[in-house]
Amino acid sequence: MTSKPFAVVTGASSGIGYELARQFAAHGFDLLITAEDEDVNAAAIDLRRDAGHRVDVVQVDLASASGVEYLHQAIVSAGRPVDAIALNAGRGAGGDFVRDTDLRDELEIVDVNVRSTVHLAKRVLPAMVERGEGKVLFTSSIASTMPGTYQAVYNASKSFVQSFAEALQAELKGTGVTITSLMPGPTETNFFERADMLDTKVGASDSKDDPTDVAKQGFEALMKGESRVVAASFSTKAQEAAAKVMPDRLKAEMHRKMAEPGSAEN
Repeated sequence: MTSKPFAVVTGASSGIGYELARQFAAHGFDLLITAEDEDVNAAAIDLRRDAGHRVDVVQVDLASASGVEYLHQAIVSAGRPVDAIALNAGRGAGGDFVRDTDLRDELEIVDVNVRSTVHLAKRVLPAMVERGEGKVLFTSSIASTMPGTYQAVYNASKSFVQSFAEALQAELKGTGVTITSLMPGPTETNFFERADMLDTKVGASDSKDDPTDVAKQGFEALMKGESRVVAASFSTKAQEAAAKVMPDRLKAEMHRKMAEPGSAEN
């Protein structure tokens, strides 16, 4: 049994999740990382080599309840308290909800972004509260602040995550457990490719944030017990600030210009 702190990171095969895992490893945490794709195994090898810490892997799809339970059993089997967990796994899909996107894809967004987040939080948080310590990071998004024209279900799912995180912050005040929401803007990951959004203005933009910077700011906020962090660039922070005062109909139109299929050509 090691005396090092223990962290769990979901969606850790690439992008923000992988960079969050790197932050934990660089700060002395042993890790359990998970993702649905095989790249999570290569990520674990990189993390072990770079940091020299224990890194366990669970390759599982959190879109199913059985997948979440399988992950939770792996956490329990580790035989050690979870000092921190980053609930980062998420999916997206771009396109017109009625005419373009597939129902299966939209429901998988709900299953991963919403249901699995609630499910895993319900499994992990009671033990943290009983111990009187623990840190939880929810990867929300600035998308949570606006209607997602051409990303209707994704933005709605992130609005749920943000609201859920804020409610838990209030409920767990004084327990020793802290909840932090990480709100990135467009980030240079494989998200837009997987969401079939490379032909959109936002997907084709070369000014996306660096996932390393996003993860660093998220990790630092988590360790400080801050309630939220908008990461990482000034433009992302400015967009979130503007969303606080902009009417929803204008935000929906702004999102249309960024996410409309074919908008990269305009």
